[in-house]
Amino acid sequence: MISTVVWGTGNVGRAAIRAVEAHPKLKLAAVLVHDPGKVGRDAGELAGLDHGLGVTASDDIDAVLTAGPGAVVYAATGDIRPDEALADIGRAIRAGAVVVTPALYPLYDQRNAPPEFRDPVLAAIADGGGSLFVSGVDPGWGNDVLPLLISGLGTTVDAIRCQEIFDYSTYEQEESVRYLVGMGQPMDYEPLMLAPTIPTMVWGGQIRLMARALGVELDDIRETLERRPLTDTVNTRTMGAFAAGTQGAVRFEVQGIVGGEPRIVIEHVTRIHASCAPDWPTPPDGDGAHRVIIEGRPRIEVTVEATDEGENRSAGGNATAVGRLVGAIDWLVGAEPGLYDALDVPLRPAVGRLGRK
Repeated sequence: MISTVVWGTGNVGRAAIRAVEAHPKLKLAAVLVHDPGKVGRDAGELAGLDHGLGVTASDDIDAVLTAGPGAVVYAATGDIRPDEALADIGRAIRAGAVVVTPALYPLYDQRNAPPEFRDPVLAAIADGGGSLFVSGVDPGWGNDVLPLLISGLGTTVDAIRCQEIFDYSTYEQEESVRYLVGMGQPMDYEPLMLAPTIPTMVWGGQIRLMARALGVELDDIRETLERRPLTDTVNTRTMGAFAAGTQGAVRFEVQGIVGGEPRIVIEHVTRIHASCAPDWPTPPDGDGAHRVIIEGRPRIEVTVEATDEGENRSAGGNATAVGRLVGAIDWLVGAEPGLYDALDVPLRPAVGRLGRK
């Protein structure tokens, strides 16, 4: 059994505890938290399970890492604290652990990551002998392993389009929704996530991964952006009111240009309410979906809808990201220490988990 630590118990950490507990090759060794109010609480309670797991949350990072865990699921956010997340991850790698995480977008495509992200990780690997694999949903399996797998069913492939279509009123991170994405802000507000070059920083790595796997050279990576205001004030269950006239929907593309044409495209359509921008693509039903469209012969379209924690689509997406990461731990433990990406780490069947609670 691989002793595994879950670091963080928010939206991703809750799912990570459940995934580690369910995996037949992993043993939950510790849970690290930042909130003093969570210290001493049972991991099962923090994960929303109906039973305890006999592991209580701690804020003593040194003690947990000194115990020498085999793996760490780093579930704390890196969106607004990348330097701190990088430092935390480096500590875990230096302790000899395999680390999996959705934090730190630049490391999704680790070969092309900026030196300020890549070099400290490589130094930690050299010092401690651990490994790192960074992945998620979108960016993540929704625009690396899934579209590449589906592309293999085509006779001819003209273009690949990966879509995330979501109602962000189900996304329980208000600071990110209102300020990083700009929902509910005046239309002249400039959200950080939508600023020029930022979408390419976040999703450009996925474009490069797909191009590498497909054996094509990119001419360029381009961005497009559209924003729409709310026509009426809407009230959300988790974040309160979003006023009429403020940003209610965003649509952007990160385009991989091949032969002068956008051939590899990652598109996001994000709303705070279904009434905003109804002419834009919508999910088949519910609050969100990930879709891959292979334009070619035949034309292929695959839509993935995941739910968890009371039929919540955002929670379902988080759980699939966690499934990809936690499911990779035993493979990484058996591999050489290193810095890995989605093309290195196979997505494997759920061996030993069918019917397992």
